[in-house]
Amino acid sequence: MSDDLLWRHLRELPYFRALLRAAEAGFVGDVHLPRPRLDLGAGDGHFASVVFKDGVDLGVDPDGASLAEADHRGCYRLLIRSFGGRLPIGDERVASAVSNSVLEHIPEIEPVLSEIGRVLRSGAPFVFTVPNPAFPDHLAAPPILARLGFPRLAEAYRAWFVRVVRHWNMLDESEWGRRLEAAGLKVETTFRYFPPASLHALEWGHYLGVPCLLPRAVFGRWILVPARWNLWLTERFLRRYHHPSPCADGTYSFYLARKV
Repeated sequence: MSDDLLWRHLRELPYFRALLRAAEAGFVGDVHLPRPRLDLGAGDGHFASVVFKDGVDLGVDPDGASLAEADHRGCYRLLIRSFGGRLPIGDERVASAVSNSVLEHIPEIEPVLSEIGRVLRSGAPFVFTVPNPAFPDHLAAPPILARLGFPRLAEAYRAWFVRVVRHWNMLDESEWGRRLEAAGLKVETTFRYFPPASLHALEWGHYLGVPCLLPRAVFGRWILVPARWNLWLTERFLRRYHHPSPCADGTYSFYLARKV
């Protein structure tokens, strides 16, 4: 995708989310996903509204408030409130599926993968992005704490941060391959992205982004003034960490699997 994806996310999201989503939008947008198209974990619909200019046929998410926001964006033909382990869709009814930074938040992932395998047609692509095992290893704070003489605190912080971001599935390529194969899917392409420096910017953003909670709570918007003059300093800072290309030391992974 040739659009300025970083800016399109930054003008509506806290900067740490914008940084990650901008990279993912480019990867997902470069894959042809035929219709009818399923978005598993649609959330507030922002990602889909940026990536899929022709819209999405079906969005599924368990959170009603997020679905209401997604509906307001107008990029979904149909939105359903449901958990991924029991999709209200017939067998082999979907021509493609996408799940962006969602599967890591689901403790019991096998039923979800099985459902995706069930609803996809033969040969249909399934694209998803997830953090990988490098994520906790490359957090910024633990090495600092260890150098200061607090190794136990460093490990405690690492475990705490992973809990805060609810990353239950940070699997490597071989493990994802096994689990997908059990669901009738085969990995066609995978690569890592989002290097440690970008992860550090994301990590600190969880703290620096706290002021965004106020306009979100009062006005329903993360960014009150989505203008470049208002966000130019943030954008300038983020550009050095915007890395929209695969990299060997990436802390997130992109997968393109296909229904066998």
